Amino acid sequence: MKKLKIIYWVITGIMVAMLGLGSIFDAISAPEAVAYVTKLGYPAYIVPFLGVAKLLGIIAILIPGYPRIKEWAYAGLTFDLLGALYSHISNGDPASTWIFIFIPILLVAGSYIFYHKLQEVAKGETATYAPQL
Repeated sequence: MKKLKIIYWVITGIMVAMLGLGSIFDAISAPEAVAYVTKLGYPAYIVPFLGVAKLLGIIAILIPGYPRIKEWAYAGLTFDLLGALYSHISNGDPASTWIFIFIPILLVAGSYIFYHKLQEVAKGETATYAPQL
């Protein structure tokens, strides 16, 4: 269990750092973030919305409990990243531009997988230590 927790927190920490930093710039509508998104053909007003949504998703993943909200947060982050990947490919950007989107996608997937592994182990431990009636 300890090994799983360490792996989960390392992957989740890197994911939070990567996505969190970008979402802060989006949430405050930093000129670089607005230019990046508008270059893909999206309106500027979507930038702070996406930034706040990503921040809320990250917070939901970090707060203990609330498994259903965590599921939605992981799904939302995945949709955001897949949408970004699709937007870059559709825009005709070279692979050197969009290939790095796979890193946060893999981090979100890894965090999600290890979150569920921890949940399974925790269920097994509570069943093991449950009083026998």
